[in-house]
Amino acid sequence: MNPAVSSDSAPSTGTALRSFIEGMPKTELHLHIEGTLEPELMFALAQRNNIKLPYDSVEALRAAYDFSDLQSFLDLYYAGANVLQTEQDFYDMTAAYIKRAQADQVRHAEIFFDPQTHTERGISIATVFAGIAGALRDARRTDGFGGAMIMSFLRHLSEEEAFDTLEQALPLRDQYQDLWNGIGLDSSERGNPPEKFQRVFARCKALGFHLVAHAGEEGPPEYVIGALDLLHVERIDHGVRSEEDPALMQRLAQQRIPLTVCPLSNLKLCVVKDMAQHNLARLLDAGLAVTVNSDDPAYFGGYMTANYLAVAEALTMSREQVLTVARNGIEACFLNDEEKATLMLELEQYASTH
Repeated sequence: MNPAVSSDSAPSTGTALRSFIEGMPKTELHLHIEGTLEPELMFALAQRNNIKLPYDSVEALRAAYDFSDLQSFLDLYYAGANVLQTEQDFYDMTAAYIKRAQADQVRHAEIFFDPQTHTERGISIATVFAGIAGALRDARRTDGFGGAMIMSFLRHLSEEEAFDTLEQALPLRDQYQDLWNGIGLDSSERGNPPEKFQRVFARCKALGFHLVAHAGEEGPPEYVIGALDLLHVERIDHGVRSEEDPALMQRLAQQRIPLTVCPLSNLKLCVVKDMAQHNLARLLDAGLAVTVNSDDPAYFGGYMTANYLAVAEALTMSREQVLTVARNGIEACFLNDEEKATLMLELEQYASTH
């Protein structure tokens, strides 16, 4: 499969299964809101804020989305974030994502955001919260779209800086308690093991936040183990390298620890060289609670439906396997039992009538 799949395109698969996937209710649990910044909106915000981008056109910028690894992506990702200056900018970016997610039948999304990417540029953390939350609340009120916010620490920075970010954010907790319920860990995995953030995650756990962390994308299985044992996370973001450790695989299956897998991201960042080599189906067959997500869809060539279609085709997944992944997403989300039951009922009713 060609890694350069456009944001609106998806690979071909069986007509019946493709139609089923396109209409299937979905949840998204691994989505970086800054990674939804499409080139067209990036240029519009740059113009609005009088920021000069190092690219002459939308086409030139999109052509730069050719990554050799995670770091090559992050370099462009952080540069793109510079156009985000005001509450309206964060609102517009989030609203644009929600529109795309709704077109893919996403009912509930748990959104990562990286305050440190913005506060180090002099943007107030209150501005970041207000813009993202405003769009989520408007979508919930008008369309019933479900959303939550997971504030993530940048692992290439220090734990002290993570503590500083947490302390800046905590005064906002009451104001955003309807949305902000999680803490995450992202950015460069290599050389930044989970134990680097053990104390700040202990603090977040004591505060009652849900905890997640990126691990086992470029980092080894030991990082997944560290995220579980030292950070006490409830979900592993990515986790595809867990397959290298049979004991870890058994643990993940027995404890039903969700993996928020991002297929097109793995392809674009060269975690796999070809989608046919992806281990999602093997992880699923081994009993792991695998979910499908889009990660940074503006950069990686596809939102939720495109990710489902990519693995369904390349791995010749069955309708039941696709349904299992969708059910896993509902089970793994941070909604309460009643809300999960409502989503599960919709999914099962969809499956019974399609």
